[in-house]
Amino acid sequence: MENFQIIIFLLAVLISLSAIIERIKIPQPILLVVAGLLIGFIPSLPDLTLDPDIIFLIFLPPLLFDSASQTSWHDFKADIRPISALAVTLVFFTTMAVAVTAHYLVPHFGWPLAFLLGAIISPTDAVAASGIIKGLNLNRRVMTILEGESLVNDASALIAYRHALTAVLTGSFIFWEAGLQFLIVAGGGILAGIVVGYILVFIHTKITNNPLVETGLSLLTPYLAYIAAEGIHVSGILSVVTTGLIISWRSPEIFSYQTRMRTRVIWDTIVFMLNGFVFILIGLQLPAILKQVVNYSTEQLIGYGIIISLVTILVRILWVFAGAYATKMFHPKKVSSEATSGDPEPVPWKNILIIAWTGTRGVLSLATALALPLLLHTGKVFPERHLILFLAFVVIFVTLVVQGLTLPFLIRVLNIKPDTNENKEQKELELYIVHSTMHFIDKELPPQIDTDTKKQLKNKYNKRADKLANEIRIHKRNEKKDNPVPVTVLTPLLNAQVEIGKFQRDLLIKLHKEGTFSDVAIKEVQRDMDIDDLKLNQLLPKEDENQPAV
Repeated sequence: MENFQIIIFLLAVLISLSAIIERIKIPQPILLVVAGLLIGFIPSLPDLTLDPDIIFLIFLPPLLFDSASQTSWHDFKADIRPISALAVTLVFFTTMAVAVTAHYLVPHFGWPLAFLLGAIISPTDAVAASGIIKGLNLNRRVMTILEGESLVNDASALIAYRHALTAVLTGSFIFWEAGLQFLIVAGGGILAGIVVGYILVFIHTKITNNPLVETGLSLLTPYLAYIAAEGIHVSGILSVVTTGLIISWRSPEIFSYQTRMRTRVIWDTIVFMLNGFVFILIGLQLPAILKQVVNYSTEQLIGYGIIISLVTILVRILWVFAGAYATKMFHPKKVSSEATSGDPEPVPWKNILIIAWTGTRGVLSLATALALPLLLHTGKVFPERHLILFLAFVVIFVTLVVQGLTLPFLIRVLNIKPDTNENKEQKELELYIVHSTMHFIDKELPPQIDTDTKKQLKNKYNKRADKLANEIRIHKRNEKKDNPVPVTVLTPLLNAQVEIGKFQRDLLIKLHKEGTFSDVAIKEVQRDMDIDDLKLNQLLPKEDENQPAV
């Protein structure tokens, strides 16, 4: 009961902080970790320790699935080379660099323990990375590489972690077995995700006009993919990611618009709660960890933590730049026009620096550290367990908070302009569809449609085409000049529609209070108004989005 009350208290803190987060302009993960850190030092609050099993089974699958399902398969496939290099090679390179540093820095820190620490803090975190870069208007390709890396690298790190842990527990390590197991676990996880993904795609195609069932199945999907893979001892994380990419790729075909609208709202809410809660829990861990680290002075602990963090950051920077220029992974020979058109960054090294600096660690590193056993097989206490926990927390804190807070400043210093290409591309797509629709009206519309109706339809789409063409011209003009002008403005017609919407809302509320019409009728009309408002808000200028909804 006491833990339940603490959870309710933390959820209340999460919701309260999220309500003000837009005003203080701090990324949500950073604010919540700091809040959790402060809450953890409240004397009357009992320790609330993260259970690794809960993290791996309850938190990670839905968070990873949501990130994967919002990732474009085409973009992911186009950048598979840099993603793989970061997610596999850099993980092992970071593990070795941290191991060497820890072995020679910390007294009596043997090689197995050093490699174990390196494996724990080597992977970047998908949830943390998405939270940090969200809203920074980074280049789409940079976003794809960062999110793709953090989705895939967990499997590499867990393989290294398991073998390092085995070396600590048994005192032996066989390199070729580790490499073979990596191929089996990673390949098996991907294969399991493909099988689960296509089975679920088939099931969705057989469900028609039932958004409730499809929504429920989408909530089960990450757990089905994770449990199926773990049941055959392959990577559940890669299985979830693969399933998410397949569902994302096939979603336009298998989901109705009602299902997409319903599931998006539900998933946004669930991810918000899980995401926020886990970052508060990360901050809460430090007080309990500090109570257990008793063999080292405060100066020693801070020194070890800072040095390990700096090595982690510097290794990533050096490796990313060296790897980028050695393999030209950011300049593949065949790049689609969509990936390169309108790139707002004139100098490639700026993209590389952003990727090198965004190496946030998060919940996976803390969960694997907490999963360390308390005792060895011999019954002795697991050596330096509490120190490993502390060092992992410091690296998480430094990479998440320090690097996360400095990322917007770095973007300003590099003078990286917001990526407006996606909005222009959306307008170009809409214009293409409008032109194709006009051709359909002229050539393929059933002959029983009379001429007047066709003329009315063509007038409607001609106006839409003119509006889109003008907005695309403004986008192109803004790309070439330093003084951008608004792409869309609040026209008299839009302004009138906003005012009419307010009037209709007020009238509906008045009729509801008077009881003139039944609640069933009121709710049906209100639902139609909600859909109309959603359509209208898509047309409003960006600068007016903060005004009250109509």
